[in-house]
Amino acid sequence: MKKVSQLYEGKAKKVWTTEDPELLIVDYKDDATAGNGAKKGTIHDKGIINNRMSNFMMKKLEEEYGVPTHFVEELSDRETVVKKCSIVPLEVIVRNLAAGSFSKRYGVEEGKTLACPIIEFCYKDDALGDPFCNQYDIVAMEWATKEEIDTITDYTFKVNEFLKNYMLEKCNIILVDFKVEFGRLSDGTIVLADEISPDTCRFWDADTREKLDKDRFRRDMGGEEDAYKEVMRRLMGE
Repeated sequence: MKKVSQLYEGKAKKVWTTEDPELLIVDYKDDATAGNGAKKGTIHDKGIINNRMSNFMMKKLEEEYGVPTHFVEELSDRETVVKKCSIVPLEVIVRNLAAGSFSKRYGVEEGKTLACPIIEFCYKDDALGDPFCNQYDIVAMEWATKEEIDTITDYTFKVNEFLKNYMLEKCNIILVDFKVEFGRLSDGTIVLADEISPDTCRFWDADTREKLDKDRFRRDMGGEEDAYKEVMRRLMGE
């Protein structure tokens, strides 16, 4: 599978067309951003870690939880073949513990375990600051149908169940919260897209609660490269 022409370049990835109109190649970058691009930098080997971790997780989710994904084949450390899909313009967030904007919004101490997982939707638009939306907003604006929202919600909670258990049992890591995105294939099938990585998940060491994710970059804590590599080491033995 070879790249033909660049279709898109975002904050963390480049997307290329291929000889097959139904397949694309995603090329993961080391660029890091925060605050909708207000802060920019580089995390060495981030692209490699995010690519390989995302592929590992998506294969597990398909095989063990029946969650369809866009993953097709890993070409290299940074490049992966994916199914072409139109992204549903929603960020889907699940929270297991209070952290980040949730703690600020409700005045809740960071790290408080929530009585049950919370699912939130945001409309994907950097210029608007990715505003919160609910199911009625989504249907009214025709971003997704009620049936698609139900499917996305079901898949997202399956992702949470898998990630939360797997990361704790295999890696001694707490899944605090995460963000996922979904796409539609040409036949309308909803699939998990984008990535699952320390860029999109809050990971804390289960013993020390040390942050092992992008918060180290967002909050100028330093050590983000070591944190990403530590997640990779625990997950894949590398």
